[in-house]
Amino acid sequence: MAEPQPQPQPASQRTAARGFGLTTLVALAAGTVCAVAGTRAAVEVDADGQAAAMVTAGTGQGDALTMPLVTSLALVALASWGVLLVTRRVVRRSAAVLALLASLGLVGAALLALGDLRATVEDALAQVGATGGARVTGWYLAAVAGGVVLAAAAGLAVWRVPGWPEMGSRYDSPTGEERPAPTEPESSLDLWKAMDEG
Repeated sequence: MAEPQPQPQPASQRTAARGFGLTTLVALAAGTVCAVAGTRAAVEVDADGQAAAMVTAGTGQGDALTMPLVTSLALVALASWGVLLVTRRVVRRSAAVLALLASLGLVGAALLALGDLRATVEDALAQVGATGGARVTGWYLAAVAGGVVLAAAAGLAVWRVPGWPEMGSRYDSPTGEERPAPTEPESSLDLWKAMDEG
């Protein structure tokens, strides 16, 4: 008896699945970069001599030059993508909207933090009687760039999520409802269908 061959997916479904996979991978990578970048120093002291070393040592303690809000919003966005992967319909669209809002908030938080971080360094330099300022680090640029990519991916998700493939209902948790007793298959095709459905 020949085993029934699976039906090939239409080209539109394959394209949607590829777009979903690629967008998700880009979003997860960008979110991870932002979460890490928020824990690193976003600016560094731009001054000469011993004053720069003193201010660097003083501001290097704790989170004085980091962006914890960026890390928090990146984690919210990543969690939203996790929800988006395992849900369907309205909940899935809501998760995509939440990911977009968190991503936009992340970019805004990074841009607003720059002024505060520069002021922190300038105040510390003034306290030791030195002149200078602060320059951004690669981590700050990574946070901003990652946030822009994350927001773009979330915006694409909000737009395209209705056409993306969804997890099947067989992965849902049991509801406790009684299922009818299985009947004897009437033909070999029914037997294959029963085996496929578990």
